[in-house]
Amino acid sequence: MVNLFSSFSVPQISTVARRTVLASIGVGVVALVLGVVTGYPLVGLGVCLGLSMALVNFRLISRATVKAAGSEQENKRRPLVFNTLGRLGVISVIALGITFFVEPLGFGTLVGLAVFQFSLLANVVVAMLRNPLMGDTTMGTPLADKEDA
Repeated sequence: MVNLFSSFSVPQISTVARRTVLASIGVGVVALVLGVVTGYPLVGLGVCLGLSMALVNFRLISRATVKAAGSEQENKRRPLVFNTLGRLGVISVIALGITFFVEPLGFGTLVGLAVFQFSLLANVVVAMLRNPLMGDTTMGTPLADKEDA
């Protein structure tokens, strides 16, 4: 699986990030407008808040990954794992706390977090499908398994 992502170039990764950010902005604007029009402005605001928290988390993950890649430690995954788990814990506590105190805002926040993840996943899948190396037999794809047999 790691080999699959190593075939991405830096421009492809930045394209995935850019598309995800643009999709998040679009979803946030639509959610805010729909929330106001339908009489649930806190839900729309919550979606925007969830998308914002996810975007900040995404940027922090990118920064931590670059820092870990430049690190001279043998085990580069361990700091990344603890860093990521800590951030996810904080985001979860914030989202659930908001949901406990202001339900419409909190549910909107949870929806915003989920929408961001689906958008990121969809953009990664599109980038993988457009990648010309996807059919490369050196990457452990099913094509390589058939040739070895």
